[in-house]
Amino acid sequence: MTGADQVSIDDVVVVGGGPAGLTAAATLAPHISGRVIVLERESRAGGIPRHSDHTGYGLRDLHRVMTGPAYAQRLVQAAAAAGAQIRTEATVTGWTPTGGLQVTSPRGRAEIRPGAIVLATGARERPRAARLIPGDRVAGIYTTGHLQSAVHLHDLSIGRRAVIVGAELVSWSAVLTLREAGVRTVLMVTTHPRPESFALFNLLGRSVLKVRVRTRSRIVSINGRGRVSSVEIADLRTGARSTVACDTVVLTGDWVPENELARSAGLSIDPESRAPNVDGGLRSTRPGVFAIGNLVHPVDTADVAALDGAHVAAAVREHLQGSRARQDGIPLLAGAGLRWVAPGLVRPDEPPARSKILAWVDDWVPAPVVTASQHGAVVGRRRLPWPAAPGRAFRIPWTVLDEMRPNAGPVTLSLR
Repeated sequence: MTGADQVSIDDVVVVGGGPAGLTAAATLAPHISGRVIVLERESRAGGIPRHSDHTGYGLRDLHRVMTGPAYAQRLVQAAAAAGAQIRTEATVTGWTPTGGLQVTSPRGRAEIRPGAIVLATGARERPRAARLIPGDRVAGIYTTGHLQSAVHLHDLSIGRRAVIVGAELVSWSAVLTLREAGVRTVLMVTTHPRPESFALFNLLGRSVLKVRVRTRSRIVSINGRGRVSSVEIADLRTGARSTVACDTVVLTGDWVPENELARSAGLSIDPESRAPNVDGGLRSTRPGVFAIGNLVHPVDTADVAALDGAHVAAAVREHLQGSRARQDGIPLLAGAGLRWVAPGLVRPDEPPARSKILAWVDDWVPAPVVTASQHGAVVGRRRLPWPAAPGRAFRIPWTVLDEMRPNAGPVTLSLR
């Protein structure tokens, strides 16, 4: 692949071959006149589930429960069977002056400009440096993604005793991976007053996996020579410090979107989530460019990201058929109790994926009440039967916006 690739204005390029990108490709390919091309920088498509070798995938989109690798393979097969072209080891390095994509692969460099571009680049966990954890620079420190790749793709030896930072869903995924690698998780540490994951996961983790969780605590130093030998932990309530012997530290959660392409394209970026701002159809602020999955809501489960891929297809098809970019829309803002909300632009006639607004909270609220306000007036209020919890997406029913008015300015969602 060198020079200018032969891509037409009838084609769609999906950047990212994870659940969101593959589902978008499978949904679009049978219904457009051009091609759907998936560009995946890894050697195989499938995204994070490909090396997350435990069950729990596929419930919302495929209506069955599968292991991560089986789920990834199922999505790859569905996209290929629908007619999508999946190009692996193809990295998008930037944008051309005319709005196309610069692509580098083992076949060479190319510039392609399709009729529509769907960004499905996902999210990543923050590494140690971004979390400002002091101490010695030693081996044995992983993020969950790095750990699972090392264990499931490269069969590397990890260690014997691990401490996990975070108590989210992904944290328990790390526990299962460590267990498969013969590593005992001696402690899970979270700054929050209770574990961020669902109560059932916490119960099973403590009773079946025998993992102890320390809440309101933080790792203040990683110690060792050559490799981790211990961590120092501070109790945030009392200030007391203790040392835990371990040879492995896994940093989980604390997600940030893979937004480099979105930023370099000049898309509007939410300052809190650092994700591209999109509307209910997952259109970005640049006509013909769409953003989906955990790039937009860092981070939700793989099946929710996949359903974004199915949802975006309608807006992409409208664009290919010549529909003009919509200039209407009501900004949706995060108010008290919420760090960010997605989508950032709403219309009464265009519900978001699954008719859910996604949000992020920093504090536990066991019986949340969500209020929608517009120009000083309350236009919606819902008491929800599920808690708002840090470390996982908080889902708000679209019906909270039933009474919003098209020309009355932004709507602010707040939580108490």
